[in-house]
Amino acid sequence: MQVGIRSETIKIVKSTLPILETKGEIITKRMYEILFTKYPETKDLFKNAPSNQHQKLANLIYLYAVNIENIAKIDKILDVVAKSHVKAGVKPEHYPLVGESLLQAIKEILNPPENVLKAWEEAYNNLANVLIEKEKRLYSQLDNSI
Repeated sequence: MQVGIRSETIKIVKSTLPILETKGEIITKRMYEILFTKYPETKDLFKNAPSNQHQKLANLIYLYAVNIENIAKIDKILDVVAKSHVKAGVKPEHYPLVGESLLQAIKEILNPPENVLKAWEEAYNNLANVLIEKEKRLYSQLDNSI
């Protein structure tokens, strides 16, 4: 499920753990602002989201970063996320919009070097692919039950 993520990416992402701990919620809050401004059609996907959605996302990103070299450790959490995404109607085409918004928020808030942004882009795409695959299976199960 997890495609080969480069060791350099793992190292860089892990080096950002302290800043994620302190600024993660600020980044995800800004990410949602960017997402909803640039892509207002995505607001519907979050109509039933809890008011602390940005905190939940920040926690997920942190957990992912901690376990990036072995995300099987957070597989059960990712299953829950995938189920909530399917319930909300999230599709594969939404992931690039979120990724772009997340990277823009990271850039605005942290102004990191380019290699850190590239590492997070690779890391995000890896996580997105894992979730997309889980969601495809769930959507397939729904289609087969009709």
